[in-house]
Formats: sequence, C-alpha cells, structure tokens
Amino acid sequence: MLRSLCKSKIKNAIITGKNLKYDGSIGIDKKIIESADMVQGEQVHVLNTMNGERFTTYIIEEPAGSGNIILYGPAARLGEPGDEVVILTYCHIEAKEIHNFNMRVISLGKNNQCKTK
Repeated sequence: MLRSLCKSKIKNAIITGKNLKYDGSIGIDKKIIESADMVQGEQVHVLNTMNGERFTTYIIEEPAGSGNIILYGPAARLGEPGDEVVILTYCHIEAKEIHNFNMRVISLGKNNQCKTK
C-alpha cells in the first residue's frame, strides 16, 4: 500500500512579486528549490498565511540567490507581495518505508534566504 506524505516544506517564504500575464505557476529561487529537495515543474501546494488561500500549481525556477517567490498567472490573484506563504510537496511511499522517511523542512529568513536545512 502507498501512503501520501509531505516530502518538503518551505516556511516563512515572503511573496516578492506577481505577474498576471503568464499561464500560471510559482517562481522560486533556485537555491531554495535545491535546499528543499524540490525540482522545476514539481507540483506544489501553496498556503497563504495572510488571507487563507490555498492552491495547487507547479514550480518554475527563479535565479539562484535572488530570493524571488513570484506568483504567476491566475495564482497572482491569490496573494500580494509581502504575504507569507508555506510551500509543500508530497510523495508516495510504500507503507513499510515510512519509518525511514524524513520530511525536509526549510525555514526562510530575511530576503527569503535559507536559515535551516
């Protein structure tokens, strides 16, 4: 039997911009993506702690070290620059492997720079 578990969590991320003129996704600084064990194109759930919005989209890579967290397309209507968001990815794991699994949690600080791994 497969179980769905939270694989990665980025917390304390601050939206730095938005662009309605795009098909849709969330742009995330490449260093953050790598630290969180995420990849471009991966499905994410975005939870906006400021307005309660929760949506599903996919990652596009922003320049490494930029600190960018940008909402694109329809997602841009679900948050504003300065809003804090939590970004989650999930995976499917065989039930017998759950005890060897550890979720990756990344906490961001000033300018969306990684504080912990």
